[in-house]
Amino acid sequence: MTDRPLTLMAVHAHPDDEATGTGGVLARYAAEGIRTVLVTCTDGGCGDGPGGVKPGEPGHDPAAVAAMRREELQASCDVLKISDLELLDYADSGMMGWPGNDAPGAFWQTPVDEAATRLADLMRHYRPDVVVTYDENGFYGHPDHIQAHRITMAAVELAQLTPKVYWTTMPRSGMQRFGEIMREFHPDMPEPDPAEAAAMAEIGLPDDEITTWVDTTAFSDQKFDALAAHASQGENIFFLKMGKERFRELMGMETFVRVQDATGAAVPENDLFAGLR
Repeated sequence: MTDRPLTLMAVHAHPDDEATGTGGVLARYAAEGIRTVLVTCTDGGCGDGPGGVKPGEPGHDPAAVAAMRREELQASCDVLKISDLELLDYADSGMMGWPGNDAPGAFWQTPVDEAATRLADLMRHYRPDVVVTYDENGFYGHPDHIQAHRITMAAVELAQLTPKVYWTTMPRSGMQRFGEIMREFHPDMPEPDPAEAAAMAEIGLPDDEITTWVDTTAFSDQKFDALAAHASQGENIFFLKMGKERFRELMGMETFVRVQDATGAAVPENDLFAGLR
């Protein structure tokens, strides 16, 4: 036995990502006395500026946006009671195909081994028992999410650790419910074209392929408040429009695919730390 606390490390691409997919588990496990470590890979400089000004529009200052989002990230961490925040601070690459993809210093342009070496150093320091990041498509194809996946999986190998490793996901049933709620809030929303609809249908996984269902309903208000802390990006955070009650209904369960395990814990499981305590 050791006095070292059980530790969860979540590796995310941008400020606000920590709240969307893992705010519930970060809050829940912090409340259970588990050390929670958040690694944020980029500065979020391709987010909205004051007044909703978009990247490339007059008045959008990536450095100012990054500074604002850094403060919001800390506020979110305070809400979720995150123990440790680590910033890799690469430049936000923007959405796939944006000019920022090719900018010097962009996360998408950073050699995987370079960023993975930095992350592996953090893993050796914190020695996480559980690591959470995105799947190989970054859940929905964002270049920085894909890169976060790549460096996380490489860092686990470099650090020569054997944590349980999980990828965030959504059940297809939940994605369908999400689509219904979006149409409820936006009845005039046009139907997506066939190609877009087909791409959306591939997001997430069939329910029976999800290994891990963690009930975070009791922490949904914290998760909502953590998202609300990213006020500058409110226009892009649809979940804030539905209010806490509907948010709790839709977002009270966080789901994952377990891709590395040395505990032998049976799946499906309802705890990222199954087999560890």
